[in-house]
Amino acid sequence: MIEILTPAEVDRARRTGALVGTILQTLRDRTRVGTNLLEIDRWTKQLIEDAGAESCYVDYAPSFGRGPFGHHVCTAVNDAVLHGLPHDRALADGDLLTLDLAVSLDGIAADAAISFVVGTVDPADAALIDATERALAAGIAAARPGARTGDLSHAIGTVLGDAGYPVNVEFGGHGLGSTMHQDPHVSNTGRPGRGYTLRPGLLLALEPWVMADTDVLVTDPDGWTLRSATGARTAHTEHTVAIAEDGAEVLTLPR
Repeated sequence: MIEILTPAEVDRARRTGALVGTILQTLRDRTRVGTNLLEIDRWTKQLIEDAGAESCYVDYAPSFGRGPFGHHVCTAVNDAVLHGLPHDRALADGDLLTLDLAVSLDGIAADAAISFVVGTVDPADAALIDATERALAAGIAAARPGARTGDLSHAIGTVLGDAGYPVNVEFGGHGLGSTMHQDPHVSNTGRPGRGYTLRPGLLLALEPWVMADTDVLVTDPDGWTLRSATGARTAHTEHTVAIAEDGAEVLTLPR
């Protein structure tokens, strides 16, 4: 399913996106060495409820997970990169943490992710995160009416490849609207001029993610958390954007 939102629905999406961005920033500000992943999940639950919104994750049960997810935020640490199931773990100095959050407010969903290091930052981790942020910026810059999803994929993949990182194509960006995951799929690498043609009113979650030395994922026994097969560090950055008449509007920036 591909939804094209009305101007009124895009305005609602702005509110949802701002909420997602603000919650992620709040979580980042609160997180310290010693913070427990389950504590982050409890904070997220409270922030969502305080805003009168709904989690897109608690009841989420796709074919690739051992659902329902049962938590409010994905917490991926170090070699974990996607769908990190929160568990009883206190963060240590130098841990690389990714928080991925999707929320629905007034019937419209928004999705975003941030990666950051808790405490002492290793330059290799900083470079990994920077590559995903630059790739996301390139994808957003390529998003405009008449462009194709392959144009965005090519822009993202070029930055990641030039930085020396392998690119996995199993999971990538996606459409969203009244639900969190919709078509079209936006791979993190691809050929320009191919795929779905973007139209004003389309919402896309663009999400470059990489593993430092592999493109192979393995699944934890929890049935959800995806890790690099080599134990290499990982990073993941994501924004929800709305296709406008003159480009793409980023919706998931903090207030």
